[in-house]
Amino acid sequence: MSSPDYFANDSRTNRQRMLDEDFYIGDDPENARIAQKAIELSEQYRLAIIAGNAQAREILCELLGSFGADSYIKPPLSVDYGENLHVGDRTFINMNLVALDVAAIYIGDDCQIGPNVQLLTPIHPLAPIPRRDKLEAARSIRLGNNVWLGGGVIVCPGVTIGDNTVVGAGSVVTRDLPANVVAVGTPARVVKELDPEDTRLE
Repeated sequence: MSSPDYFANDSRTNRQRMLDEDFYIGDDPENARIAQKAIELSEQYRLAIIAGNAQAREILCELLGSFGADSYIKPPLSVDYGENLHVGDRTFINMNLVALDVAAIYIGDDCQIGPNVQLLTPIHPLAPIPRRDKLEAARSIRLGNNVWLGGGVIVCPGVTIGDNTVVGAGSVVTRDLPANVVAVGTPARVVKELDPEDTRLE
């Protein structure tokens, strides 16, 4: 069976379709160039941290779309492009973050991101033929302020997580979570509400 002309009368490049969160084919040379640069900068950052190089933060600022004051990412860090990953102020991200930033990923201020977390924006068609033809798209992920993702959490495409929310280790977040809750499981479900004014240690 022959494939349809998916982009008839659409003059946009595949890169522009990607940035518009529409379906595209991943053969754009500019995307390839940026992805290769992201690999190089991620490795330079890792090596700079190992060497105690004061320029490590500058490398990360070159890699990412934005990187807030007093934030830190413990390497290794894996991204698709880097330019679509935005990190707020005073946020700590532990080792082995996988941020597939085909669409934008926004991480707020004062967040705690555990090791081996995956933030996954890409989607693929369910229908066999366009999937075989390598079409893909992506949906943005947004984490509010003071969000805590436990180790191994997976956040799926298009998900928004509200301020102060905690997601338990190993959970898979497939839908939006409101602010001020604890959510656990696969798929993640709200199990507790949090008082944003609570000062107890527990």
